[in-house]
Amino acid sequence: MALAQATGSDRKLQEQLQSSGPVPRHIAIIMDGNGRWAKRRGLPRIAGHNEGVNSVRDIVEACAQLGVKYLTLYTFSTENWKRPQDEVSMLMRLLVHALRDERDRLHRNDVRLQTIGDLSSLPPDVSGELVDATDMMQHNTGLTLILALSYSGRWDLTRAVRSIVEEARADRLDVRSVDERLISSRLSTSQFPDPDLLIRTGGEHRISNFLLWELAYSELFIASEYWPQFRRKQLYAAIADFQKRERRFGMVSEQLEQGESAGPSERKTRSVAH
Repeated sequence: MALAQATGSDRKLQEQLQSSGPVPRHIAIIMDGNGRWAKRRGLPRIAGHNEGVNSVRDIVEACAQLGVKYLTLYTFSTENWKRPQDEVSMLMRLLVHALRDERDRLHRNDVRLQTIGDLSSLPPDVSGELVDATDMMQHNTGLTLILALSYSGRWDLTRAVRSIVEEARADRLDVRSVDERLISSRLSTSQFPDPDLLIRTGGEHRISNFLLWELAYSELFIASEYWPQFRRKQLYAAIADFQKRERRFGMVSEQLEQGESAGPSERKTRSVAH
């Protein structure tokens, strides 16, 4: 089944975005503020997480309709394991239910599901649902939805460095060959382009150990809305803001006007929007 198209005023907004500038090829989102959204309404924190699932559904659909190729969602960080055990357990149960409820919809919309992070630390029922969902959608060719689960940038970089050191010790790698490309190839994100746009909801101005290597040249957008309030209207505002920026990648404006491009070491980092 083909992806459901936007209708009415929403379709016009999407067409305006597509005609006014490049749509980011890869958007990454730190989905912050579920707990604060619930607290302000006198609700338990899990209510914010439940409402946040509705935001995920709407943002995924809007990105697919706009032609975004990759969407990475910071779903659960390695630091989140430090939260109260009751909340962690509720989050894991919510993740299982969300995967069961959403996978058929995602599959019908040609979404390909991928994951990054230390999946071995997840409960068996969560990892099982992830395997089933990714297997179901592995041949889809639309939006690639990447869930960062039990993930942190430092965890991924440590893992990459360890693999390089082990190969060097075994004389399978010349240390002189270690460069940006090699390091990128050892990260869990190696098969994806770097994000063009990072969105963080909830008004906080930090990247919270997310995609530390990959965000080197990403444009940042801080949304004041908590994640349960962040829907396609706010997504469109972030993309419109992205379209106004000049992405120089260390160069000057005159070089861009003359059509010069980044050097070989920057090509993956650059991940130019389409």
